[in-house]
Formats: sequence, C-alpha cells, structure tokens
Amino acid sequence: MLPRDFTEEQQLFRDAYRKFLAAEIVPHMESWREAGIVDREAFRKAGEQGFLMVWPEERYGGMGDSDFRFEQIIMEEAAYARVGDWYSTLHSRLVGPYLTRFGSEEQCQRFLPGCVRGETILAIAMTEPDAGSDLAGMRATAVEADDHWVLKGAKTYISNGINADLVIVAAKTDPQNNPHHMTLFLVERGMEGFERGRNLRKMGLKAQDTAELFFNDVKVPKANVLGEPGKGFVYLMEGLAEERLIGAVGYLAAAQLSWDLTAEFVRERKAFGKPLAAFQNTQFRMAEMRSQLDFAQAYVDQCVRAFNAGALTAVDAAKAKLLTSELQVAAADLGVQLHGGAGYMDEYPISRQFTDARISPIYAGTSEVMKLIISRDCLGESYQPFNTRNF
Repeated sequence: MLPRDFTEEQQLFRDAYRKFLAAEIVPHMESWREAGIVDREAFRKAGEQGFLMVWPEERYGGMGDSDFRFEQIIMEEAAYARVGDWYSTLHSRLVGPYLTRFGSEEQCQRFLPGCVRGETILAIAMTEPDAGSDLAGMRATAVEADDHWVLKGAKTYISNGINADLVIVAAKTDPQNNPHHMTLFLVERGMEGFERGRNLRKMGLKAQDTAELFFNDVKVPKANVLGEPGKGFVYLMEGLAEERLIGAVGYLAAAQLSWDLTAEFVRERKAFGKPLAAFQNTQFRMAEMRSQLDFAQAYVDQCVRAFNAGALTAVDAAKAKLLTSELQVAAADLGVQLHGGAGYMDEYPISRQFTDARISPIYAGTSEVMKLIISRDCLGESYQPFNTRNF
C-alpha cells in the first residue's frame, strides 16, 4: 500500500490510543454488548486521557488541533481492536462540531468542557419513524412562545440515545409554508417532557445504544436554540460531508480488518491436504479485494487531506461513503465465505464483522441516496470532462 502521511506526533498518539483501548475498552466490550450499552465510565476515562475530543480549543479543554487525521487514527484503531460499537466518534467528531460551527460562545462555554471530559455525552436526532434520508418528511415541530420554544415529536434509531445528556434535535418551525424551515434545538437530560423509549435491539453493533426519543411539549429555552431559527436544514446539509467522511474512514478500517482476519484464516485452514491460501480461487478473490481496499484507502486519505484544507465537496464525500460502505460489506461477506461454516459462528470475529457491516450502506444516507447525489453531479450540465479539469 502507498505510504500514508501521518506525523510523528500522530503516530505516538496512535500508539497511546491503542494501549488505552487494550486496557480500558476491550476487556469490557462483551459485557457491554450483552447489556446493549457502553458504560458511561468509558467516556470519562477517554476524556481524562485526552482521547475523546482533541479538536476543541484549549479554553474548552481540548488540544486545539483540528487535523482530522487524529480522528482517523481513533476510528482505525477502534476498528482493529474490534470495539467499533463503542462509537466515541459520534460524540466527539460527528455531533460535537455542531456546537462550535453554529453555536454561540455561551453555548460552547456551557457544554463543551463537559463534552471534552466525557461527562456530557452527545447525540443528534434527525431520523423519525416515517422520515429517514428524506429530511423534508420530518414531522417533529417546534412553536415559539415567549422565552422558549415548545417541541413535540418523536425520533428513532438515535445512536447514544440512552446515554446522551445533550441531544441536538431537528424540528420544523414553519411546516405549513416551508418544509425545509427547520431549527436545531439543544435538548438536555431532565427537561420536562423529554422521554426515552426502548433501547432498540439490533443485528450488529450491539454495544451501541440506539433508542427512541419522545418530545412531549418540551419547553426548550431560547438560549438552547443552536444557530439561527429556520436554518437547521442548511446546518444539517453542511455537516453531512464530514459525517460521510467519518463513516468512510470507519467502514474502510473495518473492511481492512475483515481482510486481515480472512488472510490469517486461509493461511492456516487446510482442505484436501493443503492450506486454503494455496487454491487459485482463494488467491484471486483475496487479490481482488486487496486491490480494492488499497485503492479505496488512497481515495479516503485524499478526502481527509481535502477536508483539512477546507476543500472536501459533498459529492466527493458521497463517493467515499458509497464506495467504502459497500466495500465493508463485501470484505466481510468474502471473509465469511472463505471461513466456511466457521464464518457463521459467533466465536469467530468475521461473523460479527459481517453483522456489524450491514448497517453501513444504510445510515448517514443510504447507498441509493449517495448514487442520486453523485449522478446529479456527473450527469448535470455543470459536469466537467476529465481531460478539461485543472489538476
């Protein structure tokens, strides 16, 4: 594979984070999977050692280093330690930046230090029972009143839904006239009318608490409106490129692990008197997958560089998300097939790699939605032919 451009400081960070996972997270994962939720202490321990949110400025308790490669390291190491369902990146890099990107200084000072320390766990609530990728179909509403807004509606499939202390909730605020007139609200644990439903049982990612949330005439103070009222749809669209890059990094790291697990198995497992790796079918299929993974890694690393430079487009992020989510499923599926009957057994890691992977082409925008985004760009009038681009 081509060399990657992590700095010496980042390599040291990787080593330290790997040791942290081995000591503090890996030993507890099975019990957390059985419970269907990660112990809150995991967030606090990560926060204490500087592994939870590295990008906030020092005045908020962070390192003040916004280089996305730190989060890339966190996601890659989590995948290789097989603790991807402790999805700390949801808290630290997917939801957290909404505060600094759209929030007030008062909101940042009020919430960010606790988030950095792992005391205030974050979630974001967009998906509803009847509205997933189509945000315009959202039914949650909020009505302005005196010094607060009255929020009502329901959300589902919300990651960190049980653990979350602070939830960014999207709701329509002019539903009769404009389906895209949305506002983001900071809903805190304990607000009257804010209730949690079931911790939903899932095919994979068992330790990631995924819940239903209900908002029964919740009075949200105006001080808890994130950004400007009515601009929530725009804010959500702005955050999607980063969300899809986050997904792509994690999906690809998990796919890389599936290949490694399978390579180790086929070298050791024998059939008809020789290792599976000696059969041409195994060699060809593994070679094809290895090539796809290495090409994808080069593209994702380039997307990370583009993001750091402020140049990552929504279309390029959609390509990365589409490619890597499908590749994660394909790599796990190949692994299960080459493991044979063992691949269907939960005691073999490849089995869990497969069940965990299946959600990736669905959340953060389905593969079908990614294809729509990409096709509108490449088939639209503004598309620039390859040989006319300025490289």
